[in-house]
Amino acid sequence: MPEAKTKKAAARDKRQGKSTSTQAGEYVHEEIEHVRKGKHGARSAKQAIAIGLSKARRAGVKAPVSKTAKKSTKQKAAQDEKAASGHRKKAASKRSHASKRALKKEGHAAASHASLSKQATSSARKRTATSRSAAAKKAARTKGAAGRSAAAKKAASTRKRKA
Repeated sequence: MPEAKTKKAAARDKRQGKSTSTQAGEYVHEEIEHVRKGKHGARSAKQAIAIGLSKARRAGVKAPVSKTAKKSTKQKAAQDEKAASGHRKKAASKRSHASKRALKKEGHAAASHASLSKQATSSARKRTATSRSAAAKKAARTKGAAGRSAAAKKAASTRKRKA
């Protein structure tokens, strides 16, 4: 069950007209925090992200599924979206407890900065250079004047430190 602050943050993102992946990001962030705090573990960063996306879809966020995703992933996403529309069959308590127990036995390194960075890099590598470039240009456009200025100052200070 997602926390109230996560639901509020996702609702605010939706009001501001942000993309569904940004809205879902709030749930992913919550999941990563859970793993970091030791509420439960995850086998990999990918698993922690998948759990967060599942929570988001169940909460009503229309997060898209990758076109290249496995059939099982697409089925799970469809199942989560169906659960969001209220046609939810209560999960068997035995199954629910078993999955919780399994997650508690997993490690917490999946939410480390290094493993999340590695996941982001490998995920970006799958995209084309054109796609990455377009995303960067869009980010710069939607940042606004103040945001661009702050980013430029940050970049300049980083360059100065490394020189």
